[in-house]
Amino acid sequence: MTSSRSLLRDSSASALVAGLVVTLVGYSSSLVVVLEAARAAGLDEARTASWVWAISIGSGLSGLVLTLVTRTPIIVAWSTPGAALLIASLGGFSFGEAVGAFIVASVAAAIAGFTGWFGWVMDRVPEPLLQALLAGVLLPFIVNAALSFEAAPLLAGAVAITFFVGKRFFDRYAVLAALFVGIALAFANGSFSGLRIDSVFTVPVFTMPEFNPGSLLTIALPLFVVTMASQNAPGLAVLRFEGYHPNDRLLVGSISTLSALLAPFGNHAINLAAITAAIATSSESHPDRRRRYVAGISAGVAYLIIGSFGGMLTAVFQAIPSAAVTTLAAVALLGSTLAALRGAMQTDVPTGIASLVTLAVTMSGVVLLSAGSAFWGLVAGAAVYLLVRPRRSDRDRGAA
Repeated sequence: MTSSRSLLRDSSASALVAGLVVTLVGYSSSLVVVLEAARAAGLDEARTASWVWAISIGSGLSGLVLTLVTRTPIIVAWSTPGAALLIASLGGFSFGEAVGAFIVASVAAAIAGFTGWFGWVMDRVPEPLLQALLAGVLLPFIVNAALSFEAAPLLAGAVAITFFVGKRFFDRYAVLAALFVGIALAFANGSFSGLRIDSVFTVPVFTMPEFNPGSLLTIALPLFVVTMASQNAPGLAVLRFEGYHPNDRLLVGSISTLSALLAPFGNHAINLAAITAAIATSSESHPDRRRRYVAGISAGVAYLIIGSFGGMLTAVFQAIPSAAVTTLAAVALLGSTLAALRGAMQTDVPTGIASLVTLAVTMSGVVLLSAGSAFWGLVAGAAVYLLVRPRRSDRDRGAA
């Protein structure tokens, strides 16, 4: 457990800013998917605000507590692929039936976590494949940032140039400088002029869960698969890649338990983050791995504040131009992406082929049977690995 004295000693501006960037990227890049899912479900403003409250409080509380307990930068987020899945599947059910499915999916994830089943599966995946999975998750973010130069070249360019100049002259504060430049330019071009705030505080709304086989098969089962394969798997990979030794039972089990408890207030699923976690766990947060947990605390507190004052702060976050957010996230992820690519490819040829397949499928964005590309990337890579790796008899024959 972290003491206040050690927290003060380990605190740094770079780690605190990394946590804020995590929150900024999380809201600006994926909250719109949740809002669209709420619209597809026909929810009113109160229940939509409650949904945002539930995923924010769940992400902040679980991330903050687990970070303090483990002294590891644990970043928790809502399941964006899960929310995208709900856009197409919520229409045929009442929201009470959807909430029942949310509970079942989270309970199943908690069981998979606490029993160690999920960790057992992850331990048997070759490390280069996990690093290829991580690279496949992160690379599209960098590609999207390159595309943002077409839409807003001055804004994206200013953020990127500030970061790279910062890397040259004030490495630890490069992300902070880029963030300040992005916000200043957003103010200058009037991005905040049309800001409209209807309410400051968010009041959670309870929905009585209902259970039926149709919603469990249509919502709960695919939501469970997507959350575990597309979110928790890469989330654990990020932590392991940066040299941490996460307790998968504690993390997945406790996060999923809180997810189930918050489901009646609208939470569809919270889980380990992947893309935003790479921001907090990388050297951009702090050169010393042991002090990066401060970024997890910063992100957790920010999520809790935004959840409590959601009407005001969510509107502010959404007003920041997407080009600034996308570019900021991309430059902050460059180091982690490069290291993941090295780890995926600096291996023997058979494993390298499997890693390349994992990378390609994960980057493709393919969705089959309601499961996202991260899941199919692991499946495809593992299948190729089993097919192309030399059998023991072949290795023995070669040695002879």
